[in-house]
This record gives sequence, structure tokens and C-alpha cells, in this order.
Amino acid sequence: MTHPADTSDSTFDTDVIGSDLPVLVDFWAPWCGPCRMVAPIVEELAEEYEGKVKFVKLNTDENPQVAGKYGIRSIPTLLVFKGGKPVGQIVGFRPKSDLEKRLQEVL
Repeated sequence: MTHPADTSDSTFDTDVIGSDLPVLVDFWAPWCGPCRMVAPIVEELAEEYEGKVKFVKLNTDENPQVAGKYGIRSIPTLLVFKGGKPVGQIVGFRPKSDLEKRLQEVL
């Protein structure tokens, strides 16, 4: 599996909170331009970190509960979870090198 899997309000706890691996969650929406720019970077990282980090996407339009719970106000927001807790957050579009640095910090 290379592409980030989709998660939702109903599957978030299983996909993210219950994961043995650290999880990067991409909070996005179809109408968001910067989200579309960050998506291919997230896909590349998902391939490079396969087996080390799990990558999932959450459409904030369709899943407002999780986005609300974690105070997601602007998208794209990438949240990194480790042991079921958010340990890192990146808001807005960032170059791949920034995202890799943040991932290395929490791994």
C-alpha cells in the first residue's frame, strides 16, 4: 500500500489511535488548493517510510468530528500521532524537506 489510506470519524480510533506504528494524518478537503499541492509529497513520504510510519488522509468536510476534536482550523494540517497521542503538527503547505525533518524528530 503506497497511497495514504482514507480514514473517517468512525474508523479514526482503529486506524490512528490503535496503531502500533506512528501515524501521519493528512487533514484535507477537495476544494483546498494547498491540500492538493501537499498530497503528492505525502504520497512520496508514505512510500519512503513504509513499515515505519502509517499515512492516512481525513477529509474534514465529510468528517468534522475528528477535525473538531483536534482543533483543526486550517487545512492542510498534518498531525503526527505516536502511541495514540498527537506529537507533531504541521499547518499549511511545506516543502518535503520540512516534512521529513518533522517526521525524523518524532520517530
